[in-house]
Amino acid sequence: MRKRHAKKISVLSCCVLLASVVSACGGANEGNNTNQSGNANTNATAEKVTLSLLVDNTQDSVNIAKALTEAFEKQNPNIHIETETRPGGAEGDNLVKTRLSTGDMTDVFFYNSGSLMQALNPEQNLVDLTNESFMSNILDSYKPTVSFNGKVYGAPAASSMAGGWFYNKKVYADLGLSVPKTWAELLANNEKIKAANITPVIGSYKDDWTSQLIVLADYYNVQAQVPTFADDYTAGKAKYATTPAALRSFEKLAEIQAKGYMNEDATATTYDAGMKMLAEGKGAHYPMLTFAIPAWAQNYPDQLNDIGFFPQPGDGADQNGLTVWMPAAAYINKNTEHVEEAKQFLAFMASVEGTEAISTASTPSGPYVIKDASLPDNVAPAVKDMMPYFDQNNTAAALEFLSPIKGPSLPQITAEVGLGFKSAQEGAGQYDKDVEKQAKQLGLAGW
Repeated sequence: MRKRHAKKISVLSCCVLLASVVSACGGANEGNNTNQSGNANTNATAEKVTLSLLVDNTQDSVNIAKALTEAFEKQNPNIHIETETRPGGAEGDNLVKTRLSTGDMTDVFFYNSGSLMQALNPEQNLVDLTNESFMSNILDSYKPTVSFNGKVYGAPAASSMAGGWFYNKKVYADLGLSVPKTWAELLANNEKIKAANITPVIGSYKDDWTSQLIVLADYYNVQAQVPTFADDYTAGKAKYATTPAALRSFEKLAEIQAKGYMNEDATATTYDAGMKMLAEGKGAHYPMLTFAIPAWAQNYPDQLNDIGFFPQPGDGADQNGLTVWMPAAAYINKNTEHVEEAKQFLAFMASVEGTEAISTASTPSGPYVIKDASLPDNVAPAVKDMMPYFDQNNTAAALEFLSPIKGPSLPQITAEVGLGFKSAQEGAGQYDKDVEKQAKQLGLAGW
């Protein structure tokens, strides 16, 4: 990891990143004490309140929620938090929207930032946090990812992450391979790996959301070639099927399948099984978000040092950089009966103390998004692999954080392209139609 002063999150502000906030806690002191976020502790003498919290059912999300709630309750003994879990992917997405529409949502819930958040009808369903004092602790570059019509609705629920390629360092060392800087170099590595009877690229399409990564992680390369793509895409002027740099993302996905680099049982392989394959060296590469790092740290601690990370290569070594994902966020249900207590919890999440609580339960998947928050010294090697790109400003936010549009059918479309059922051109064209439906639903100009 970098030296402590270099680990400060201020390094990320130029990378269109991240966020979080300051603690609201005052404990059980009598009176109207002021907490770290500058808010009065109105619950100091009140009866105990129970908040409900909904998180996705991944191991890391559950661990983070447990660490945060336990640390928060120690400082706020009059507030108890009960946690529920939901599925991931499309099933969990639909569940969140259904519970909001039926009035059955928990007091607080964790959900995506960026384009998916904007589809939740924030003005109707979420509590406006724009003027809360703890917002000053969130980096300004993060706030647009949890904003709608100029109002801010969320606080970060984890560290940042990136999309790219995990690789097994032992496989690379045994075969004398170097980290690729271009797509052609990656393909050449895959040929040598395939010849050694090791799966070059792990596909885990049983969980179809994992099929998106090659397309999504390529956005740094798209933006490097077409700097105005995000704005033009939002305005309906640029399409994946007719913009060569964007179509290239689908072509790369199709090429992996066409060259036989993926495991034959990809349709039956889950995300968890894919992680196991990489940890054990049965597969050499796994296109994935770095949020996978904490699960590797917990489930395969002896192999964690064998797992490295590199950005998705472009077609030229001079444009090698990292596509970055903003942290998911915590939102407050507008129908909650405990708004102030929920705000206190979000304020704690957004504090340095909150990030320290997270670090006790989860290996950071990238830099934290909170002012003055630091990464622990013992971060995973894969996180260290990310840091030079942040330090050198060779990063771009993923498209879903620069545009409100992300078609909901992308996982199904990329799975079909990645398995060879559709060509890259067909997949890109289908996704353009999917995006058009969403853009019209959002009422965007130009559509």
